[in-house]
This record gives sequence, structure tokens and C-alpha cells, in this order.
Amino acid sequence: MSVWLVMLALMGTHLAGMGAFLTVPVLAPAIAAETGLPAGLAGLHTSLVYAGALVSGPLTAGLLRRHGGVRVCQGALVVVGLGIAVAALGHPLALVLSALLAGFGHGPITPAGSHLLAPRVPPGRRSLIFGLKQCGVPMGAMMVAALAPLLALLFGWRGGVLGVALFALALALALQPLRAALDADRQPAAPPMRPLAEAVDALRILGCDRRIRALTVASACYGVGQFCFSSFFVVWQVQVLGRGLHEAGLALALAQAGGVAGRVLWAVVADRAGARPVLLALGAVIAAAALGLAVAGPHWSEAAVLALAVAMGASAVAWNGVLLGEVARLAPEGRVGAATAALGFAFAATLVVAPSGFSALVLATGGYGAGFALCGAAAVAGALALARMRP
Repeated sequence: MSVWLVMLALMGTHLAGMGAFLTVPVLAPAIAAETGLPAGLAGLHTSLVYAGALVSGPLTAGLLRRHGGVRVCQGALVVVGLGIAVAALGHPLALVLSALLAGFGHGPITPAGSHLLAPRVPPGRRSLIFGLKQCGVPMGAMMVAALAPLLALLFGWRGGVLGVALFALALALALQPLRAALDADRQPAAPPMRPLAEAVDALRILGCDRRIRALTVASACYGVGQFCFSSFFVVWQVQVLGRGLHEAGLALALAQAGGVAGRVLWAVVADRAGARPVLLALGAVIAAAALGLAVAGPHWSEAAVLALAVAMGASAVAWNGVLLGEVARLAPEGRVGAATAALGFAFAATLVVAPSGFSALVLATGGYGAGFALCGAAAVAGALALARMRP
């Protein structure tokens, strides 16, 4: 089967999976207006999503062995869709359960995608193909940022939630024709899963391989900017700049479009110049854009704010494909899925803390500047980890 068809299928999987992270944060102002919860708690939702992913991610290697990558992606999308739908109940406990369940579903998506793609990628196009596959992330964010507020205007915020949930379920069904060919390597008769042992085995890679460990640190640090920006940019615009929900959502969609373009551009450069210098440059751009948002305010022009948003999208949202391609190159033979799952565990552990820390800074300072400054500092830390990595 063509590697491009596999890449397109995985792009769609990532596109649908992003609803787990952004549906509730994008609709946070409307949800807050009904429930009385502070909209600034959007970061807590992102942290809870990653708490769910923290549990499921390290278990992915065993699931892949027994069921195959396509079936794992299908199951993940079903759980993501059901988790998003629970938020429509509107109760604070339902919002917590929604985030945890959607995150549990999302945890296996990236390792399953790497498992399917890595054996089929020509070495000279590794960064490009992984970058294109990961374009599903900003494309999914664009879809949620543009569609969910529109559905909320037409049908209420619950309509926005359920629309995104149904899309995830539809994508799970659409993957079925690919299963026979792509899951031919599954081992249904493999020994029963030992969740704890398999999780520990996957995480052991981080202790054994310094280069994978450095890439993991960089991913976690860059992820702080990626998901704090995606979670708070709409709320920041509504509360600080006084913009409407739909207008703010479209601005986030434009930033995510920058992420789509950035993933392709950076991947092309990485295939020619190497992944490490590209990832270092991305860290510098993330830091600069995040610090720009930290000092931005109502007196800034709309064009200036949008320029910062696009810069943030083209960097903080665009690093994943290059970095995951490098992990696939450096991972031990036959252990790309396990190495990606180990990275995902550390990534999720960081994102359990960071968005909640952003929310705490908002509540403590009454503004968003300190939170965006945190994103910039994290990007610098990630770049330093890469700078010390031996080629």
C-alpha cells in the first residue's frame, strides 16, 4: 500500500483526535457563561486530557502487537468521540470525565501512527512524510476553532461539542477499509498484555538512549507553548482584547493554518539540512512569539496580534513532524512505536502540569502575560536540551 495513502489516513486520524484537546477550551467562554465556571480554567481541561493520555500511552505497544495500528487508531477515535460527547452534559463533573476519557482515547494515536508509517517511509523523505502526517494536528485545530464556535452560534455550545464528537466517530469508521492490509503484522495469539511491565519496558528507552531522551525533553518543552497557546488564545482574545467568540476562533484557525504550512516547510528543510538545526531554530521562534504575546494587549493592532499568532502557529504548532521523524530514525530496530510511546508519556506528564500552571498564573495575576512568558521560557529550555545532544 502506498505510503502516501497511509499518511493521508493518519492525517485524518490526527485531525479528528484534536477535538479531545480544543473543543472545550474553544467553547470555554460560552460554557462559562452558562455554568459560572471561570473561562481561565481552560488549561485545567488540557491537563486532564493529558492525564488520561498519560495512562493509555505507555500501553500502546502491547495493543499494537495484538491488534495492529489501524484497529488501535479506530478504538482511540471511538473513545475520543465518546469522551467529547460527555461534555455536552454541562455539569462540572461531566467536563472532568469528558477530558479524562477523551485523553485516554488520544494517548495511543501518535505511537500507532508512527508504528504504521515508519516501516514504509523512504529515508530521504522521513521528515516530510512525518510532517505531512502531523499536519492533521493543526488542521484538526483549525476545524475545531472554526467549526465549533459556528455550531455554537447555530445550535448552542452543546451543538458544537456533539458535532466534533460525531466527526471523530465517522473517521473511526472511515479507516475500516485499510485494516486488512495495514494490520497484517498483528499477532492475535501473542501472550496476554502485561500493562505495567510493557509500560516500564517502553519507558526504559529514555534511560538507555541519550538522543531519544534529549528529543523527549525538547518535545515536552515545546509542547508547553503548543497546547497553552491553543488552549488560551481564544479566551485571551475574548477577555483581554474584547473580541467575539467566533472572531477569536477564526484567529486561532488562522494561527493553526500557519502550523500546517510550517510543518511542511520545516520538514522540507530538515530533510536537506538535518532535523537538529531546524528544531533549534523552532525553539527560538517559539520563545520570541510567546514573549510577544506576553506583552501584547488591547492597544495592539489586530494585524500585529495576528502576526504573532501565525508565528506561534508556524513554530509551536509545527515542530512535531520533524521531531517524530528524528525519533523514528534514532529508535532501536523495531521499537519505533515503543520509543514514541515513551516520548508521549513524558510529553503527557508535562502537559498534565503546564496548562494548569498557566491557569494558576491567570488566576493569581489577573492576566495572561505570565503564562505566555512561561511558554517562552519552556521553549528556551527545550532548545538547550537539543543543543547539548550529540549528533
